[in-house]
Amino acid sequence: MLSREQISFFKANGYLLLPGVMDLDLCRRVRDAMWHSLPASSGMCQDKASTHVGPFSDHLESADSLHTRMGYRWLNRHLGVTEDVVNLVYSETICGLAQQLLGGQLRQVISNGEPMGNRGPAWPGGPTDPAVGTAAARGVYYTLPYGDKPREPDACHTDGHPFQLGVVGLLDDSPKDGGAFKVWPASHRTLYPTFTLRYDQPRIPYYEHLPTAKGIVHSAEYLIEIERLNAEVDPVECWGRAGDIVFWHHRTAHMAGHNHTDVMRQAVLADFWTEDLDRFRTTDAQGDMWRDWSDEVQSAALEYSEAFALTQRLAI
Repeated sequence: MLSREQISFFKANGYLLLPGVMDLDLCRRVRDAMWHSLPASSGMCQDKASTHVGPFSDHLESADSLHTRMGYRWLNRHLGVTEDVVNLVYSETICGLAQQLLGGQLRQVISNGEPMGNRGPAWPGGPTDPAVGTAAARGVYYTLPYGDKPREPDACHTDGHPFQLGVVGLLDDSPKDGGAFKVWPASHRTLYPTFTLRYDQPRIPYYEHLPTAKGIVHSAEYLIEIERLNAEVDPVECWGRAGDIVFWHHRTAHMAGHNHTDVMRQAVLADFWTEDLDRFRTTDAQGDMWRDWSDEVQSAALEYSEAFALTQRLAI
């Protein structure tokens, strides 16, 4: 179970690194399933790193929302509902830790249900709504090595669909600067007041005859804070070993890191929420942002040692 200091750190910074939580044999099986999902003619070999460097060639690109291969990103959402992924990321251990943070009754996930992106509102150039019909994890997400691609600045965002707690798990070792998930510490506390709704967001539907506005609606305060975070706050890169996970608060600013190594970033992404989410999601975002989390989280102080912060890669 999580210690008092771990809970306090999560409450203060919006993320928590936990090493060695996922089953390594299941990690291997999920990696193998990802590679087996490639077309036989791909030319990419699991055990030949030189074939992993992006971007994807034209003949391998796919804009399928359930199995996307574009540029340097490879997302397989079909795998998110397979038995191995469900057992891996919704293990008894991880669910116990998530419930310690969230309290309440966790939503029930199922194997072989609807994957993220299977249905829901969509528009040209935009995503299929991830909040609709997702029976288990988001999926397996890889980032190819950038090769000689020029470096570019980090740029954070937040997710628009309603959930309470996210998790990213490493399926294989991911070195520093290797495309791992990045978080902006404490951003959940400065961004939360800029939202109108507690867990959801207003959206503008897409109309072909009115094409200039579409997607998630952000407040002016939110856009200003995102700009400040990008300019002033150093993100924490969640690199590590196979089996490591990071929990993150749903309003934490984050991004998929840039991969400037020769190692493909291999991860599984999933969401946690309680059965009360539908009742909470459109309530006012003002007030105590922790009022529906566990008693342990609500009572935790925003205090932790410098030594612990260093284990979380946060410089004091």
